[in-house]
Amino acid sequence: MRFRRGVALTVAAGAVAAGAAVQAGPAIAADQGMARGVVAITNSVRARAGCGPVTPNARLDHAAWLHSRDMAGRGYFAHGQPGLRVRAAGYRWSAYGENIAWGQRSAGEVMRDWMSSPGHRANILNCRFRNVGVAVVYNARGVPFWTQDFASPR
Repeated sequence: MRFRRGVALTVAAGAVAAGAAVQAGPAIAADQGMARGVVAITNSVRARAGCGPVTPNARLDHAAWLHSRDMAGRGYFAHGQPGLRVRAAGYRWSAYGENIAWGQRSAGEVMRDWMSSPGHRANILNCRFRNVGVAVVYNARGVPFWTQDFASPR
């Protein structure tokens, strides 16, 4: 089976990765507009589920951007150690979760894929999370790599 795109998630301090690697060159662009779209859709589905909104956080945005840039630039698809990455960006968390994806061409498409996966959906609808950071970075071939980092402060 050939994969055109992938999604993966991390919940709490453990990592679960799924998907397929894509050939990539150096990262060439980030799209803040689509990242803001993901936050808006995230808060819309959280509201329908009875959760409060997540507030964008610059430190989480930076951690997400670094990871998307790294995946796009080095041509891999995995979490690594998101808890350490979020902490290194200066966010002191009591809980965190991460969703990653590649290949989706819009905020709506990536959110549809994440909401169709029980683990990703659980991260998005975790009412304990208070902050979010989102990034999408394109590799040299124009393939988008997405990272959505959730956290609650200590």
